[in-house]
Amino acid sequence: MATRTPLRSTALALACTFAGLFTTAHAAETPKTLSSGELKVGMEITYPPFEYYEGDQVKGFDPEVSAALAKRLGLEANFSDITFPNLILGLDAGRFDTIISGMYILPERLEKADAIPYAKTGAAIMVRSNAEKKPATPEELCGLTVGLQQGTSWIPALQKVSDGYCKEQGAGAITINQYPTTSETSQALLSGHIQAHLEIDAASLLIVEKSRGRIAISSKGSIYPQVLGIYVKKGNAQLLDALKAALDDFKASGEYAELLKKYNLEEA
Repeated sequence: MATRTPLRSTALALACTFAGLFTTAHAAETPKTLSSGELKVGMEITYPPFEYYEGDQVKGFDPEVSAALAKRLGLEANFSDITFPNLILGLDAGRFDTIISGMYILPERLEKADAIPYAKTGAAIMVRSNAEKKPATPEELCGLTVGLQQGTSWIPALQKVSDGYCKEQGAGAITINQYPTTSETSQALLSGHIQAHLEIDAASLLIVEKSRGRIAISSKGSIYPQVLGIYVKKGNAQLLDALKAALDDFKASGEYAELLKKYNLEEA
């Protein structure tokens, strides 16, 4: 079980950080939220480029999306920092209004919350630059130790490859090591505790850039491409509909396409 980090709430000064970014009127009637005038967004703020701290400011794709949607609803975005595996639990417990945190839309998650598609991406395989083996596909991970962040959807996918393809080929099982954060997974790769690290494309590019040549992407294209979702507690139709309307307005403005391009993502 993942160890929960302390819950931190960080309100962006939207008037300063995103001044002049939006000129549209409210895209929808301001919905009822947990705190008047605020849209509380749950996210794990240790996951660049999706969300991360720069000093005391929250930066990244998801904070920018959150701010844009909140603005269109006449609200101010406020961020609750919580570990990824606990986000759905926090939403259900009423700790925040919505989750916008690079989270795939999966059947098991839709049993507990409703989701709005907002972007599309896949995963990449990373290895040390001097690694002897540089797997390009999940099937080439047979016999290797692979690190992933806890709670990611690729864990059962890799287990299926290991139990099926790897076993049939007599190539050795995939050993899966899970870590609380993606940064800890990267450190495990650099220290030699794992031989490969599977992570979302956009995050992988930043990890490689920050590694100063020590980590490389070995896969040739996106692996397990899926859709990212904005999650809302089941039964909260008012907020779900309001966020859908705000997202549609954001897309129509052309600003959303620019934001997706900035973070190397595709529209869902």
